[in-house]
Amino acid sequence: MDLTVIDNLCAADFMRVEHLRELQLARLKNIVKHAYDNVALFRSRMDERGVRPEHIKELKDIALLPFFKKIDLRDTYPFGLFAVPQSEIVRLHASSGTTGKPIVVAYTKQDLDVWSEVMARALAGAGLNKNDIVQVAYGYGLFTGGLGAHRGVEAIGATVVPASVGNTQRQVMLMRDFGVNGICCTPSYFLHLIEAANAAGIDMRELPIRVGIFGAEPWSQGMRERLEEGAGIKAFDIYGLSEIIGPGVAVECTEHAGMHVYEDHFYPEIIDPDTGEVLPDGEFGELVLTTLSKYAMPMIRYRTRDLTRIITEPCKCGRTIRRIDRISARSDDMFIIRGVNVFPSQIESALLTVEGVSANYMIILSTENGMDSIALEVEINEASFSDQVRELEALQKRISAAVESVIGLRIKVKLVAPKSIARSEGKAKRVIDNRVR
Repeated sequence: MDLTVIDNLCAADFMRVEHLRELQLARLKNIVKHAYDNVALFRSRMDERGVRPEHIKELKDIALLPFFKKIDLRDTYPFGLFAVPQSEIVRLHASSGTTGKPIVVAYTKQDLDVWSEVMARALAGAGLNKNDIVQVAYGYGLFTGGLGAHRGVEAIGATVVPASVGNTQRQVMLMRDFGVNGICCTPSYFLHLIEAANAAGIDMRELPIRVGIFGAEPWSQGMRERLEEGAGIKAFDIYGLSEIIGPGVAVECTEHAGMHVYEDHFYPEIIDPDTGEVLPDGEFGELVLTTLSKYAMPMIRYRTRDLTRIITEPCKCGRTIRRIDRISARSDDMFIIRGVNVFPSQIESALLTVEGVSANYMIILSTENGMDSIALEVEINEASFSDQVRELEALQKRISAAVESVIGLRIKVKLVAPKSIARSEGKAKRVIDNRVR
């Protein structure tokens, strides 16, 4: 694919706002009718509200439509939300199903073309092009990450290295021997790759890699700084979820000032997570997404449980598609300790301000004397590991104070040896919940 084709792909990022709104409305009307005609659950919920597709006359009329949640996908497992015949479905993906029935999602050929397009726009926006070699270290298979990123790399004409996850030493070897310029994986796994490279005597900052596109788990600004410093790259945050399409719903541009939503395909709203009220741009709440061009399994007003805001200020890059702020947390990741709402991302942000610790940690929830309790295990770095007991105790107190300043609770902190916390090759597991229910 030549650069002219990439420019044409990315032209939608800079569309005049009035034209974008016209396109959104036309696509919204079309997808609502398609879902109403072909998805029994959507039709019944519309009928309960006394709403029909012809009632959608303006974009604000989207508020007339019912919400959908993850439980709806589980309750209709496996194919109950499909809106096209099986003969038109060319791919299925699914979640792991570790908390119940898996989430099954489907794609027509047209849906896959849209996915390729938005991923190509994401990669091109991060500065990658046909002259680059990009390693995909997301998992392949039923998880959407690997194949989603793979198609995007091919769509911009770059060379893809489909490494998938695992075999970390081999991943580092491929990066070095192939002259990899970009990588797509989870931020926690890339941190593991940096550690593995250092252990092998390889300074990743001396390799050709310059771009990392990281997603599939929340990560903090502190983590960004660790990754960029450790590998000499620019780190880009990418957002997606299987229920909508996979990676490529939103991504940072080179300004790193929020993630641009490809809202010609995914219409964003922010709602109050408790009341469902639509909030104005600029206010924090739960992100709700509507697929405007996905036909196998349209998602109408899907509640993501991700907490963010729509940024109102124009981006310096010139893109007219709106941005969402970094996903601060997931509402279903929150736990309550002594009446205080706590998110793992808050603890990570505090932890990474303390010199002498690694970015690997584990939050352990338990029940003590009938009350919920929280403790934090933190890996110290190699230099700190050799410190005297008094210095380690001081480090422990600094961590405790940093976390308390953010969440308002003093928690137990245990320092553990370098590399003693298990690394994840997929999404990082940061919380162990041993509470008695």
